[in-house]
Amino acid sequence: MDASIGSDISCPLFVEKGRCPYGYKCRFLGGHVEKAMDREGLLPFAEAGSLVTSARASIEEINTVGASLFKSLRSRQFSTPKADGYFKQPEETATPAIDASDKQLNDASEAASAQSFKQNLLTTTAESSDTPDVPFKPREKTRLNWTGLTYLAPLTTVGNLPFRRLAVSLGADITCSEMVLSGSLLQGSREEWSLVRRHPSERVFGVQVAGSKAVPLARCAEVLAEELGSGENPGIDFIDVNCGCPIDLVFQTGAGAALLDAPGKLGKIIRAMNHSIGAIPLTIKARTGVKDGKNTTHKLMSRVGGWGVSAMTIHGRTRQQRYTKMADWNYIRECVEALREHTKDNDFSPIPIFGGGDVFSSQAYWDCLEKYGIDGVMIGRGALIKPWLFTEIKERREWDISARERLDLIRQYVDHGLNHWGSDTMGVNTTRRFLCEALSFQHRYIPVGLLEVMPGRINDRPPRFRGRNELETLLASTQVTDWIKISEMFLGPVPENWTFIPKHKSNAVEGNG
Repeated sequence: MDASIGSDISCPLFVEKGRCPYGYKCRFLGGHVEKAMDREGLLPFAEAGSLVTSARASIEEINTVGASLFKSLRSRQFSTPKADGYFKQPEETATPAIDASDKQLNDASEAASAQSFKQNLLTTTAESSDTPDVPFKPREKTRLNWTGLTYLAPLTTVGNLPFRRLAVSLGADITCSEMVLSGSLLQGSREEWSLVRRHPSERVFGVQVAGSKAVPLARCAEVLAEELGSGENPGIDFIDVNCGCPIDLVFQTGAGAALLDAPGKLGKIIRAMNHSIGAIPLTIKARTGVKDGKNTTHKLMSRVGGWGVSAMTIHGRTRQQRYTKMADWNYIRECVEALREHTKDNDFSPIPIFGGGDVFSSQAYWDCLEKYGIDGVMIGRGALIKPWLFTEIKERREWDISARERLDLIRQYVDHGLNHWGSDTMGVNTTRRFLCEALSFQHRYIPVGLLEVMPGRINDRPPRFRGRNELETLLASTQVTDWIKISEMFLGPVPENWTFIPKHKSNAVEGNG
């Protein structure tokens, strides 16, 4: 049996839920065993063991799926009639024309009043759900009202549920899952399906899907819509198509940013997915192009409305640039103007368009909204380096956050991680690994009180500095060993021979802890 982390540290699962499903396997056992495993008495070991298998799906998380879905996907028995039917019908039937009746449906949609927060964000169409087999035309798709909302970018590995939960508590309005691969979802991969889980605090939540072929993407979209997007309280509010991932393994398969060089294929993918998901909004996230100096995304602006795209985000860099140059916000403005002009000329409803890149302060956020005509900003690295950026944006200020306050946020992340991954040995080790990944970004934050010029910029690389106290200096360390030391404050000593290599290796000097 693994030793308890400490009798003076409370088990996050017990604190939040009033019981610990890991029983005697909980690494925080010493902190609550005398209080009993649950508040009605000690939870028997046998009962605790039966709950461990579902512990990672506990603590109020939704979008968990059962064994029957995995079985049907792996045996290829899951039916996708909408997607299959779309590819069987003639091309002219599969992409219906737009006529005057579409405008009436759309006008009726935009006139509908909202009854709740989410209904304020999603302007639904006049089409009734009583006719699910009737394909939605582009003008009938759900229109989104995201103007002024903060959007946390989908972030592979680091944009996990515990981090999104922390970001929401600090002011993020819209969140999206990590990138999931359509093929892996259709094959019933438990690891891939775990990425679509959602915490109830995520008020507007989407799933980002990556792929290169229309058929599997349409089928994947239908599975998501059927399993997670139906009912009175659907688990997903939109599906996002990844058209911007620069990773070689993704790009070389024709997915991610590669789709920007194949607009015909991209259009076929979006139309097929729209047919398969009915009223659920479909959004896309793109870069400015593939090759440096050859921006091409503006060419899509005349097409996305007809495809039925409900919102679009543009990251102001090409795939080749990665993060080596500052984002091109002037080009983002060109794309916005082109889209606005096209929707006006063709009498389409406005499509929300978000920009992204290098937003690291409240001032930068509001400057982008004022100067570039966008509806909002999608924030990625800025939120990884300073998760409290959303609070700064909401309050229109630059927060000189103290080292103690930053440490409290790290504690919150750890608690969310243990609730998500578990408080047994495996859960603690997983939480520690992802905490170190988070610290590999957060150490880059320069305290406002130490800046000579305000506000700071995301690509500034100052020399090593000494903080205003020892804790602030520790939080700014570039050493993996110091990140591990911080993890030990909450998760106890690292196991023997435990090592950590950050996803972005350039962030650290040493790779072993």
